[in-house]
Amino acid sequence: MGMTISQKILAAHAGKDFIEAGELISCRLDVVLGNDVTAPPAISEFNKLECQKVFDQNSIVLVPDHFAPNKDIKSAEQCKIMRDFAKQYGIENYFEIGQMGIEHCLLPEKGLVGPGDLIIGADSHTCTYGALGAFATGVGSTDMAAAMATGEAWFKVPESIKFIYYGKTPRWVGGKDFILHAIGDIGVDGARYMSMEFTGEAITNLSMDNRFSMANMAIEAGGKNGIIAADEITMNYIKGRVRRPYKIYQSDEDAVYAQIIEYDVSSMEPVVAFPHLPENTRPVSDAAGVLIDQVVIGSCTNGRIEDLEAAAMVLKGHKVHPEIRVIILPGTQAIYLEAMRRGFVETFIEAGAVVSTPTCGPCLGGHMGILAKGEKALATTNRNFVGRMGHPESEVYLCNPAVAAASAIKGQITPPWEVL
Repeated sequence: MGMTISQKILAAHAGKDFIEAGELISCRLDVVLGNDVTAPPAISEFNKLECQKVFDQNSIVLVPDHFAPNKDIKSAEQCKIMRDFAKQYGIENYFEIGQMGIEHCLLPEKGLVGPGDLIIGADSHTCTYGALGAFATGVGSTDMAAAMATGEAWFKVPESIKFIYYGKTPRWVGGKDFILHAIGDIGVDGARYMSMEFTGEAITNLSMDNRFSMANMAIEAGGKNGIIAADEITMNYIKGRVRRPYKIYQSDEDAVYAQIIEYDVSSMEPVVAFPHLPENTRPVSDAAGVLIDQVVIGSCTNGRIEDLEAAAMVLKGHKVHPEIRVIILPGTQAIYLEAMRRGFVETFIEAGAVVSTPTCGPCLGGHMGILAKGEKALATTNRNFVGRMGHPESEVYLCNPAVAAASAIKGQITPPWEVL
């Protein structure tokens, strides 16, 4: 009996030759991540352990990105806790204003994660790094505290679902649509505590930015992790970035899967998720006409350079609808700078959008775009739960960047081909 890529990574980090789904194992970790929401309570728990040092100064990454730049006194205090901890324990990878970005955009960019890694982060969207062929998953702050002390964590080996995407991908369709389609199919608990393995010719042809979007939202289907086997596209991305040795794993042909699901993408449209769950999906043509008040383009799901390029391509030469607020958030400083070099920022501002410094901000209802009662937002973010971006009686719709940009022009949900 063979093993899946996820099983192989976990087995290697547990010092085992073979593991099966359902086993409880202790694994050494390559990266432990925390942000300004989750790291402070983890630091509090770590201090109770009375450790003299962390397990590895170079393997802990701290990124204040949710409420940074600090929106109020409390958020400033949260960041100070992280800053002081990083200084006290010599944490090399602490990234704040001017150096930081949205954590799940920043870590791959900095080469802090790579193929074959085992990564935990006190943030549910840590699963993003599975796009590189790593096993990455979110944990709680107490798990983060123990990991900072020991460099290890317990895992129950997950079962795996293989998702096979085949066919030629239509224009305006990408990774965000692939994953929203899957979530709409299996539901928000359809992959609960399971590994979501994405394969097939359509995946092979996806860029890294689109792969990150897919892996990022595995948690929205309840997945323990999302993962895509590393290939030539992965190698081109990590070349000159990854800071330590890596290992590429592939699933065995006789690996056991709980389920195999296939999708033909050739007739797929961009997908829109209606309130108040990511599983409430419809093709954009069925969503067209829904009036909106605000558009948000960015986040750890769609804040990368190809996302901004898609938005700029649609917005070029157009104006934002006069009744719409448009907020664009590049994922990192480097992405922001590249967007400036390519003229995207000029396009956004000329169209009537505002461009923010990298931050999670509005995605979690933190700052930089809170919704009032009764308002509707169309966002390239990952969640649309009740009250996610503000008032509990506001609504959030999810989509890809091209749909978001087209809708910003029309003031209602609009397919991109209707403005180009």
